[in-house]
Amino acid sequence: MPTVAAQHWDIALILLPLTGALISFMLPRSGAVIGLLSAAGIMLAASGLTTVLIAHGVQLHLVGGWGAPLGIVLRSDGLSMVMLLMTAVVGLGISLYAVVWFRGEPARAAWFWPLWLLLWTALNALFLAADLFNLYVTLELLGLAATGLTALAGGAAALGGAMRYLLVSLLGSLLYLLGVALLYHLCGSVDITLVGERLEPSPVSWAALALIVSGLLLKTALFPFHFWLPPAHASAATPVSALLSALVVKATFYLLLRLWLDLFDALAPQLDTLLGLLGAAAVLWGSLQALRQRRLKLLIAYSTVAQIGYLFMAFPLAASAGTGAWNGALYLALSHALAKAAMFLAAGNLMRHAGHDRIAELDQVAVRLPLSVAAFALAGMSIMGLPPSGGFIGKWWLLQASLGEGLWGWTVVLVLGGIMAAAYVFKVVGFAFTEAQVTHEACTVPLSMEWIALILALGAVLLGLFVLPPLGVLAIGEPFGHASSDITP
Repeated sequence: MPTVAAQHWDIALILLPLTGALISFMLPRSGAVIGLLSAAGIMLAASGLTTVLIAHGVQLHLVGGWGAPLGIVLRSDGLSMVMLLMTAVVGLGISLYAVVWFRGEPARAAWFWPLWLLLWTALNALFLAADLFNLYVTLELLGLAATGLTALAGGAAALGGAMRYLLVSLLGSLLYLLGVALLYHLCGSVDITLVGERLEPSPVSWAALALIVSGLLLKTALFPFHFWLPPAHASAATPVSALLSALVVKATFYLLLRLWLDLFDALAPQLDTLLGLLGAAAVLWGSLQALRQRRLKLLIAYSTVAQIGYLFMAFPLAASAGTGAWNGALYLALSHALAKAAMFLAAGNLMRHAGHDRIAELDQVAVRLPLSVAAFALAGMSIMGLPPSGGFIGKWWLLQASLGEGLWGWTVVLVLGGIMAAAYVFKVVGFAFTEAQVTHEACTVPLSMEWIALILALGAVLLGLFVLPPLGVLAIGEPFGHASSDITP
């Protein structure tokens, strides 16, 4: 049974970035220092909450001492804790990189730190919220902060991508809110636990399900709702591209997964097949588009579209095979966050070095920036699903689920997606060792920027070597109905 939290690490995870955002807005010249201190504090708070969960199990925090349905409840279990830790680690790496990236650009840095910390606040609050309306508030805050960050790069492409991002985010949030209104009318509460106890199949509940799922699929950029993601991710500043791809799309996937497990699984069991089919289409279409790209950041952005698809393929596989498929999806989400952040940061290093991101004109960049190319290649290992990376572990669990149940169609997509990922990763690595016909004057890239990308990429690989600790955290509260640690790679 959940216990009421005596510690306040969960509150700290929300107040630390929020306070940092406000202070960095008022003191723009100190934004980098405030951002790094906030990131370090968030890392400490996430570690503290993890320790509490391991010792005492699922935690509830009744804000102001008021419980549901009147008060706000924060809930932390293994699933939310894994997402909080992922955000803390990747967020710390991106923050360190951003300090160097925005050096010499005080105007953009003055806006980056408040918006980034505000977005971090929304992420942490979303992972901890236990009622449908507060989840809507975090979604709105997340979308607005992400839009501002996307526009930060300036120029027509960035502003166009930001405007598209804003309109899609608002539409997705509106659909979600309409679904929540229907559930409140039906159940008389927005607390997820209470709604789960009172929800029964009916036309109103099915309409709410359709609205909420449609809104979240739009915000997650699952095929065919992905049209807004590549322009936004590719045109943004490099640290922003990394956090959008590594973290923001995971938040809406987490929310959909949480609502699916707590509310919708028994309400519409046929929907899991549709989600799986859309996921399979995303894997194939996103990989094909990545192969066709001539610019590096667009290639990585379309790769994100493909990798999102794997997460949704877990829905039909879990319906047949159970916990192993969910473990695979969550492990893929973790490894993708580290790998995709590393790939975007490595791409930013290559762009700063050459002044462009045209793949065919990388001009033996592996000789000049070996650490960045190594970071891209190691992150690509996880994206492809090669051992011993975390991506391999995640895909292996999904393959076990599909092969064990004789679901050969999903198996083919999993294998083909890995092969296509290898093709576009090796395409970039190949040109990194090839002399270009058109050469460009090179710029110096600080060594710290290369090392940050490489460390994140190594993290994606190390996830495959140290599997039990993440699974031990994920098992707290048995969010999938069975102990996650019972599954072995």
